[in-house]
Amino acid sequence: MTWFRDFLLGTPAATHASDVDGLYIFITLLTIFFFFFNGALIFYAAKRWKRRSDDEVTPHITHDTRLELIWSLIPLAVVMLIFFWGFKGYVSAWVAPNDAMEIVVTGKKWLWEFEYPDGTRALNDLHVPVNKPVKLIMHAEDVIHSFYVPAFRLKRDVLPGRYTEMWFTATEPGVHQVYCTEYCGKGHSDMLARIYVDTPEEYEVFLREGDEQVRKMPLKDLGKLVYENKGCATCHSIDGTRGQGPTFKGIWGKMERGTDGKEHVVDENYIRESILVPNAVVVQGYEPIMPTFQGLLRERELLGMIEYIKSLQ
Repeated sequence: MTWFRDFLLGTPAATHASDVDGLYIFITLLTIFFFFFNGALIFYAAKRWKRRSDDEVTPHITHDTRLELIWSLIPLAVVMLIFFWGFKGYVSAWVAPNDAMEIVVTGKKWLWEFEYPDGTRALNDLHVPVNKPVKLIMHAEDVIHSFYVPAFRLKRDVLPGRYTEMWFTATEPGVHQVYCTEYCGKGHSDMLARIYVDTPEEYEVFLREGDEQVRKMPLKDLGKLVYENKGCATCHSIDGTRGQGPTFKGIWGKMERGTDGKEHVVDENYIRESILVPNAVVVQGYEPIMPTFQGLLRERELLGMIEYIKSLQ
């Protein structure tokens, strides 16, 4: 049945997935069986007890105790089986082990922020060790979001003003997509993240040295990667079109007028300040909605963004 599961749901990548997949496939196969079984019964009954003549009178039947017990007790047993099977998986998915590693997740328009136990923070990329329980403590800064990992078969709403939790144990190294599945505004479909499941050695390297791409990529290429993966593309275009924020196309070296009435030249310091303290200068005609990236981008990523914006002439 592995091929059938993978065809319907994709390859599972966490411990909870087997419970979800098993129940889902059971319900699917049960539905298919009863679809054809009931159809066959209807066809048989229509053919077997077809009215033969206009004079034929249907006998008066009040009830059939045996049939009534069959169509009551068998569905009851099936429904109770589904309930307890699902309840077992539900409880297991809610109660995290005591030794689970805790990571704080913040949802905000339109990106995901992850904070590790050592205080390290990252945007839209979450690294976790394989075969290690991980507990996500989640909240939102603005509106309702929803954190969904198809490969883990897990989904939780992320709410402003309160915490929600989910946990998982990833079973295979690899990269898995995260989606926001609660409509949260214009950039909803771009609110994506990735979970990198690392071997213990890879995870130690990540904690000690950071992502290899950050350390080795050319600055302009790194800036392009940051633009695409850290939420910049949600508000800032690179083709000159107007978005939630100013376009990056041809902005380098220009004079921008802020809401304070002053003009500011777009240079290295302006870009750096706009990323780390976005409300220090708000360009006229735009709302001050950009979140701060203070502590979320490494110094080399900031330099990469500067070089990338320079190249967009």
